[in-house]
Amino acid sequence: MRYIKKISRIIGFCIGICLFYLNSRAQQRDSIPAGSGFRFKTVIIDAGHGGKDPGARGSYSVEKNVTLAIAKKLKLYIDTGMRDLTALMTRTDDTFIPLNQRSNIANQAHGNLFVSIHCNSSPEGNAASAHKRKGVLLLVYGFHRLKEQEEAVRENASIFQEKDYKQNYESYDESDPSNAIILNAYIQKYRKQSILFGDLLNAEFTDFDGRPSEGVKEQGVLVLAHSAMPAVLIETGFINNPEEEDYLNSPDGQDAIVKSIATAITNYRKAIGSL
Repeated sequence: MRYIKKISRIIGFCIGICLFYLNSRAQQRDSIPAGSGFRFKTVIIDAGHGGKDPGARGSYSVEKNVTLAIAKKLKLYIDTGMRDLTALMTRTDDTFIPLNQRSNIANQAHGNLFVSIHCNSSPEGNAASAHKRKGVLLLVYGFHRLKEQEEAVRENASIFQEKDYKQNYESYDESDPSNAIILNAYIQKYRKQSILFGDLLNAEFTDFDGRPSEGVKEQGVLVLAHSAMPAVLIETGFINNPEEEDYLNSPDGQDAIVKSIATAITNYRKAIGSL
């Protein structure tokens, strides 16, 4: 009996490797396989900070208010101009929402993309200087929080992009090497698609809006690690830079940021074959 079990596990391991290889080949174009039944329909908009957590401070404004204003405008833009999409906000007012609750909201809504909006700040504070840091920064999930995202994926299996996931993996056992490989393939896909969306955002901000950028970087951001979907945190600008603070609080600046994000979402959907 032990021998049979050992052979079964070896066969399962080999099958897992084959499935991983096929899955990786299908992802080389960053697209969703035809006939998978996948529909990109829900964008989660996360306004950073809120309530007792003000976030970074400028000379006259705080991050939590700027992020909420941009998030509301982005939701309105999606609701009125991208009618085939649903936009869901993690907070709609000045309320403190714990980080794990934000990702829970996203996961329970079966979100397809998590967009977290923030403002940056540099160590020199609000004092005026000739070399103040400015521009955007895009953060994606970093590998050293891998186990946390594994847990989020396992707990939200319905967001997996295979139409018949439950039937296909009904007997899922996390100790089985073949299942571990399959799970890892999905995590790799989310990371790869997060970087893809980050690159598209960066192109919008820099090439079309002329904003400086610090690029796309990987960090162990908790709200991204627990979001079982592609996820990017957008540092929209340095609120402690007087010039950028004015931009972040102005209607024109906020509208430009929203347009960049919305255009990147459209380009992302095209890139993954969902538009």
